[in-house]
Amino acid sequence: MRFGWRAISGPALTAAIALLAILLDRYIHVPSPAPLFVCIVALAGSLSGLASAMTSAAVAVIGAALFFLAHRALPGYATADLVRLGLLAVTTAGTAAITGLMRERLLGTFAAERQSHATAARLSAALDQVDIGIVLLDAETRAEFINRAFRDYFALPDEVADGKPPFIALMYHGRDTGAFELPEDELGTFIAQRMQMVRIGDARPINIALRNGEVLRFVCAVLPDGGRMLSYTPVTDLVRHTDPPARAEYYRSLRDPAGRRLMRYLRVAE
Repeated sequence: MRFGWRAISGPALTAAIALLAILLDRYIHVPSPAPLFVCIVALAGSLSGLASAMTSAAVAVIGAALFFLAHRALPGYATADLVRLGLLAVTTAGTAAITGLMRERLLGTFAAERQSHATAARLSAALDQVDIGIVLLDAETRAEFINRAFRDYFALPDEVADGKPPFIALMYHGRDTGAFELPEDELGTFIAQRMQMVRIGDARPINIALRNGEVLRFVCAVLPDGGRMLSYTPVTDLVRHTDPPARAEYYRSLRDPAGRRLMRYLRVAE
């Protein structure tokens, strides 16, 4: 037991109440302070834990024994006094054990939560340093976390990203801001396909061309809790800078999820 005001407050208050009851009982009739002792033991357990509560319980039993001895006109204890002392000992010990153990469990839970929050904060800060866009969705496809890279790729304001928007809202934001390198008449199909991939947890990688010239490789991973982790890896150097100019249309057709450009390319090649 660490000594401090929390640790000594329970035993000190119990002793003070016992002495006050004994002194006042000399002049006026004072009822048994046993109920008050139980409350003080519970307070000591919640403030400082099991050791302080048990010490308070021991002081309470001693104080009650002195009170019953001084309260009687004849020396010694009656059977009723011994019964009350036994009940007080059991009650205060039980109260000390319950409150002390509950406090230890709560403190352990709070410490684990603080550690979990600290780990989550470090992980969030680390994910903000990478150039891969990361979006974590819950089971209802609402964004619980959006890292800095994704916000930059799609010009997503912080107030929108921090508001836990649904994935469909992120897709519509990209459409409304003209982020995707797609004709207007293909955007609806593109968004529907991306939503279907996320809904069923399709893990096939898809290259997404942005209007600013960048290419992101989109992958959807299913999480154990039913959520999704979406990653947008920049592959512009691999996909675009190495494209032979004569086959640029072919590589663009491979990035088309519906395959319409590929079909057009094959017809032209024929």
